[in-house]
Amino acid sequence: MSTLSRRNFLVSTTLYLGATSVNEASSIDSRMTQPTEPKPEPKLATTSSASFLPIDFRFTPASWQTAICFPDDHSKTLVGESGEFKFDYPKDSPSIFTFTKTVGFSLAGMKAGKVVEQKLESPSIPIIHTRIEFARALLNLTAFASNLNEEGRVDNVILEVVPKEARSVKATAVRVAPMLIVETRLPLNSKAVEKATVIMLGNEEGMPFACFDGAITGSEDTGHNVRLLLSDGFATPQKAARYFLRFPQDGQPFDRIKLGLSMPDGVLNQTRQFWKEWRPFENKVAIKLSGRHHEFLVACARNIQQAREEKDGRSTFQVGPTCYRGLWVVDGHFILEAARYLGYDAEVQQGLEATWARQEGDGGIFAGGGREHWKDTGIAMFSLVRQAELSQDWGYFRQMQPQVLRGVEFLKTLRDKARTEGSANGSYGILARGFGDGGLGGGVRSEFTNTLWVLAGLRAVTEAASRLSMPGFEDSGQFYLELRRSFFQAARAEMRRHPKGFYYLPMLMKEDPQWTAADEWARPKPQMAQWALSHAIYPGLVFERDDPVVRGYIALMQASTEEDVPVETGWIPHEGLWTYDAAFVAHAYLWAGEADWARRTFIGFLNHATRLYCWREEQPLQNSQLARYVGDMPHNWASAECVLFLRNMLALEDGPSLRLMEGISDYELESNEPWSLQDSPTRFGRISLKLEPLRPNGGWRLEFRRKAGPIPEKVLLPMKLGISRPFKEIKGARVVGAGNAIQVAPDSPSWAAIWQG
Repeated sequence: MSTLSRRNFLVSTTLYLGATSVNEASSIDSRMTQPTEPKPEPKLATTSSASFLPIDFRFTPASWQTAICFPDDHSKTLVGESGEFKFDYPKDSPSIFTFTKTVGFSLAGMKAGKVVEQKLESPSIPIIHTRIEFARALLNLTAFASNLNEEGRVDNVILEVVPKEARSVKATAVRVAPMLIVETRLPLNSKAVEKATVIMLGNEEGMPFACFDGAITGSEDTGHNVRLLLSDGFATPQKAARYFLRFPQDGQPFDRIKLGLSMPDGVLNQTRQFWKEWRPFENKVAIKLSGRHHEFLVACARNIQQAREEKDGRSTFQVGPTCYRGLWVVDGHFILEAARYLGYDAEVQQGLEATWARQEGDGGIFAGGGREHWKDTGIAMFSLVRQAELSQDWGYFRQMQPQVLRGVEFLKTLRDKARTEGSANGSYGILARGFGDGGLGGGVRSEFTNTLWVLAGLRAVTEAASRLSMPGFEDSGQFYLELRRSFFQAARAEMRRHPKGFYYLPMLMKEDPQWTAADEWARPKPQMAQWALSHAIYPGLVFERDDPVVRGYIALMQASTEEDVPVETGWIPHEGLWTYDAAFVAHAYLWAGEADWARRTFIGFLNHATRLYCWREEQPLQNSQLARYVGDMPHNWASAECVLFLRNMLALEDGPSLRLMEGISDYELESNEPWSLQDSPTRFGRISLKLEPLRPNGGWRLEFRRKAGPIPEKVLLPMKLGISRPFKEIKGARVVGAGNAIQVAPDSPSWAAIWQG
């Protein structure tokens, strides 16, 4: 069994590096990043109170939408914050809020209703309950999807109206008229069929858009929507006025779904039973957390499966149901890794193949990010290596060697292109000007994000080829070293002084005219588009911890923190935040040893979700008067980041080292419930952990087991669990070192550790 060490984890053999030494390869001299003027060391703030931050959704957005579909569903209907249905988001939609068809639900009368509650039936059951309060009545909506064999796919809503004071002795009956508010550019037609009404769009005779058990008693075209009044109902304290509306999604005729119209509870219960039998994990993988952590874990696994879809014969993990309903290489990398952590091995392999199927004749890989997203080629390489590590199967990596080498040749042409384009990129010897993304708009610009991600990808493939003794990667290794050296020279020249006194590396170079815009409001924020640097730090491992670029990044993220997360890092330049960018930063903090900041930032990320456990890509700060919403929802890169951090807070892979319990604080221990991983994949083989309380003394015991795989260089445990539980002993293994962390003999496949209460 091989041992994975710091030396062989880095690009480590002269076969690939020519005359460059191993030490030079591993440092490419971090001194090169020092700015030319004296630099004070940033004073990193501490935030020990992060251990007690609750998960309470305090920063939830005011506008949201949630999926009700099944895993791998072709229909991605969404339910908005008012219980409205949103159908068929068009690819050419001018706005993230513009759908082909929407249907809202209300009651006729003088005053509009007020939404007082919306919730999922449970994190694992996407049946959405919305309660709307009116002057004298409550409208309860139960929205859900169904897929009965005899019917096909249908979206459904049960409307129930009860008197507002139904539980009071003073409650009186109330007569109500439910109202549908339909927005569509197509004309509406309706007809009575037996005791039901069928609504059709356009000239689709016999192909219902909706049907319900009752009649339309009136309609009104307001110019931007059509309001349909349904039959009056009588709501009493003893019996609700009840209506069942169905929206077929397979183009099926009314005859196929009319039987279900007469038994709403039966249809609902079959959907409920499906989700009760659904499991978030597969292939013997299991993760058990406690409280909100476990709720988010389960919900995010469901979110990811709901967004997934078969494309070109392959299971494709998609980012979202609307504007990001497709393949993005960088989003896909993290979604695939999260899916592997959840045990979806076969689907992950298909997703990886779907990424590499985007490779073009010149060797470049392009997807949703566009052709100037040079980084996608490097990210695809990184994904290829990471999935081989997690599966412990290098067969596909070996098979893909020709495609990888074509990708490397493509990246070399980008460095050559930079030398002829007359930009700072060319003078530094890094990749050509490209699309930075993550807030760097304006098309092709002088930026670092592409080079940073390509460095991570090149490091991964050349180091893997070295470990596997695969010939043919010699030029790739040399290219990596040259590009790395050029990047650090560029970083030295491009670092800037922040108003708070530390130095940081901006992603936009000094030559870009936006830095000198006449309107100061239009100039870049220092923290803008730092996402690729986050990834190059972790999981890319392009830098050492004490590198000035890393120190500057950490100081910058801390200086930019509001609402417990870094703000103004993405597409909203003022008074907004990129929700799941916080998870990128939390991972970098965790890797850098800033555990309190990692926890504060991750909990801040969770608290920007809705109470239905999903995120919009970007949203305004709570007190903003000018920001807007940006991007898809549910956004499943966010779901993936949640899964990744929840795993990594228990077991963090740091190159050749395995760091356990890094993210566990007193908040996580407060429940006194066990936390566990079963057969969680790592580059060291599958590991199982069980952290459980030792009652009544308040101590904790960690059981560890590792299956076959490369032996880590180090296995590390914290000296204290939480604030006040000191390490006591290891049973079944030797302690081989101590200091800031306990080092357990890495070749021991199983052992138990105890912390005192």
